Amino acid sequence: MYRKISIQWWRFWMAGEGLSVKTGRALSLCALTGLAAGLAAAGFYWLLESARHYLMEGLAHYAPPLAAGETALYPVVHHAERLRWALLALPALGAAAGALLVKLFAPTAGGHGTDAAIHAYHRDEGRIPFAVIPVKAVASALVIGSGGSAGCEGPVTQIGAGCGSALAGLLKLDAAERRILMAAGLAAGVGALFRAPLAGAIFAAEIFYSGLDIEYEIMMPSLVASTVAYTVFALFFGWQPLFIMPEYTFEDPLKLLPYLWLALVVALGAKFYILVFRQVEAASRAWQVPAWVKPGIGGLLTGLIGIFLPQILGSGYGIVQQALAVNSPLAERFGGLSLSMLLLIFLGKVFATAFTVASGGSGGVFGPALVSGAALGAATGVALTRLFPGLDLNPGAFALVGMAGFLAASVRVPIAAIIMVSEITGNHSLLLPSMWVCGVAYWLGNGWTIYRSQVRTRDCSPAHMR
Repeated sequence: MYRKISIQWWRFWMAGEGLSVKTGRALSLCALTGLAAGLAAAGFYWLLESARHYLMEGLAHYAPPLAAGETALYPVVHHAERLRWALLALPALGAAAGALLVKLFAPTAGGHGTDAAIHAYHRDEGRIPFAVIPVKAVASALVIGSGGSAGCEGPVTQIGAGCGSALAGLLKLDAAERRILMAAGLAAGVGALFRAPLAGAIFAAEIFYSGLDIEYEIMMPSLVASTVAYTVFALFFGWQPLFIMPEYTFEDPLKLLPYLWLALVVALGAKFYILVFRQVEAASRAWQVPAWVKPGIGGLLTGLIGIFLPQILGSGYGIVQQALAVNSPLAERFGGLSLSMLLLIFLGKVFATAFTVASGGSGGVFGPALVSGAALGAATGVALTRLFPGLDLNPGAFALVGMAGFLAASVRVPIAAIIMVSEITGNHSLLLPSMWVCGVAYWLGNGWTIYRSQVRTRDCSPAHMR
């Protein structure tokens, strides 16, 4: 009898039911992907901080404001005066150097990396060349560290996805398993760098589609990989959230009405962001110059904006921190922003990001969407506070919810946006207005997306066509 039970149990274990060998193998591969992506994200962050310190601070004498949770790896040196000529030239030189590096060693590492990862998932069976990992990291560090207006999300998604793809190639896995590990690596990169592991996993499930569809098969692998990657990254750089803000709460249902206005504003702002990006992208294709020179031209235009509005240079996460602190006691610590300055930052960030990334520079568009949404949200909050002083509105709360709505409308990841703004700020009290604004802004976005490689639904993806 015992022998019969043992044989049946062994068959059950090997068949892939419950806690089986197959399940353990899958979880182990996801954990390994998360480990690799976490280490890669930590290395990428070190490159970013080094480039920022030696280029922007060392050569241009400008120290961009940081978010409260960003770990400064070098002592910040404040200079009496910025070198304007360096602020003009550095983004151009950094973008051109990054583009030349990409052209020579890994042509698929150019542009905003998330779109390349989406394309690889749908059309290349999840294959990302290993050379993309180091080349993308160095090229993006050169672009962002020299003042290019781009985000860290695009590079780290492609780097993390490359780790998953490389592991799948090493183990000679089939296309379906390679896609899963690639997506898990993508989740791990985002979850680690943004210190938002749950949002990273949901982001990976949503990002491949512009419509109401998700990749449900990758949810659990992404959760495992993102958790491991976040843990590895936090061991190096701390467990604190990326931003801090006052403990705003939502206790008055009537305030959903001004938040409805915010949803309309951020939806229009997201469409403006996408439109400007597409126009610059189309214009850069017509420039009769070598491909690696185009990002240099875009960087020069970014530097021109940066001379007058240096806050938009680099990742810009310090702007988000300031927007979250508007009209609060934290403004004394991080610096206040007026309504006119918030609007100028929004416009400057949109155009500078388009010049930097749409011209071919290596960087992300997700991070600038966060910055633009925070600036536009805070500006809306300040304006409504002046118009209706009796409503007791908090511009910092509008900045947080504005980030979520802007992401939902421009990147088409509404659920990840809701979770991400909660994780990166440590504030979970504004979930209801975030859900409200994300839902409305996503609907008003009407399918517009910043990522060309997204498809509408699973039925439209070559990965699911039979």
